[in-house]
Amino acid sequence: MRPVLATSHGLVHGVTGPAGIACFKNIPYAAAPTGPLRFAPPQPPPAWDGIRDAGTHGPTAPQAPYPPPMDRLLPETLVPGEDFLNLNVWTPDPAGRLPVVVWLHGGAFTNGTGSLTGYDGTAFARDGVVLVTLNYRLGAEGFLHLGSGDTAGANPGLLDQIAALTWVRDNIASFGGDPDRVTVSGQSAGAMSIGALLTMPAAKGLFHRAALQSGAAHHTLSPASAALVAARLASILGVPPTRPDIAAVPVEQLLAAQLQLRGEISARPDPALWGEAALNLMPFEPVVDHDTLPRTPRDAIAEGAAAGVDVLVGCTADEFRLYTVPSGLGALVTDDLVERTATTYGLPPGAGVAAYRAAFPGASPGELFAQLATDWFYRLPALRLAEAQARHGARAFVYEFAWPSPAFDGALGACHALDVPFVFDNLADPAFAPLLGDTPPQPIADSMHAAWVSFATTGDPGWPAYGEPHRAVHRFAAAPATSRDPHGELRALWDDVR
Repeated sequence: MRPVLATSHGLVHGVTGPAGIACFKNIPYAAAPTGPLRFAPPQPPPAWDGIRDAGTHGPTAPQAPYPPPMDRLLPETLVPGEDFLNLNVWTPDPAGRLPVVVWLHGGAFTNGTGSLTGYDGTAFARDGVVLVTLNYRLGAEGFLHLGSGDTAGANPGLLDQIAALTWVRDNIASFGGDPDRVTVSGQSAGAMSIGALLTMPAAKGLFHRAALQSGAAHHTLSPASAALVAARLASILGVPPTRPDIAAVPVEQLLAAQLQLRGEISARPDPALWGEAALNLMPFEPVVDHDTLPRTPRDAIAEGAAAGVDVLVGCTADEFRLYTVPSGLGALVTDDLVERTATTYGLPPGAGVAAYRAAFPGASPGELFAQLATDWFYRLPALRLAEAQARHGARAFVYEFAWPSPAFDGALGACHALDVPFVFDNLADPAFAPLLGDTPPQPIADSMHAAWVSFATTGDPGWPAYGEPHRAVHRFAAAPATSRDPHGELRALWDDVR
């Protein structure tokens, strides 16, 4: 018999899968963001009569497909429709009082969905955790901001996430979840979103732990940078740079303009043209508008804005190789580009690259470039988040994922996004095959998934907390180990870089 459960807006009819796991898909947590609600904060969904079918995934947020070669490496599921502010729930026991994990997908704030088969929550539910995945607005629709004079507010995409977390608080008990034990978890843009949520007043109290994969609290736009991006977007669209004029543009035209804009930033990453977006090449991301996001998350967390929230945070060993190896960029990198990249990131001229050459002897210029970008974009933000939380009375646990992908003859290493199927214990999902190959190591998935379950359940993933002077980092690899301050000399090199 298909299970029927009650939400605050109506009854939902789910399905029962393997081992008695009940799944409910396409539950609206906010109204469709169309018409006057486009670019506006999320509003409650309308109630429905009868029993809503929750047996299949619903629409996904509008987005352009990944460009080659990423379209072959990163799985996508695109379903058209306006009611894409929906979520999915997996539960082993609707009568229980179980810990909850709310998953925020990645995709550089322009791609992704909570409906990927790889995010199937059966393994979490099997192990006693209620899992929730969701969609949120992407690109300009989620993160457009016209600068300091834009009083309409910013970050609808983050506000969507908060609306979903509010739905969890108000409804998850009906699905067997404990609203007082919610862990928000995410990867890449999802983890960067969590870095912002940790400091947003509207998110306070909606979650109690946070697990951040390959993203932390360092990548946001100022209103001035967001205004530069918005002005160029409006110019490409041929409309005035106002919210109503951009909101009147059809979705497909807006998506095409976003692609052109991102291409222009990548081709000419000049801070005078794009502000902070010139460094991380993401034109749409959380904006510090001094209202929804009052301060930069990096500074707010350093001063204790997220005090008391335990975190699990880390990255993969070779994050940036996903962007340099398949594209062929790594083979074009010169020693001069490595030096210019290091100094652009703020490392001391000469000495910065010399330290990396000493730490990675024999590395090619492309490999050094990828390592520098990995550390600046992912590793250092993770460590600084852990350090801040430890200083302010929370427990912080740091990890590194180091199993190398067999793709591209092993040149990808442990690249960005490779760890996701291990956390979900979904190695058999065909969508991950291009990165995982034919025989990914199940023991690593067993240990990594168990660590996330343990953290959500008890607050402890199974290794010592990070903090001075020990700085424990657990490495998920064929030979797992917990070490003290790995590559500490490089970490110290970045201490004066903010």
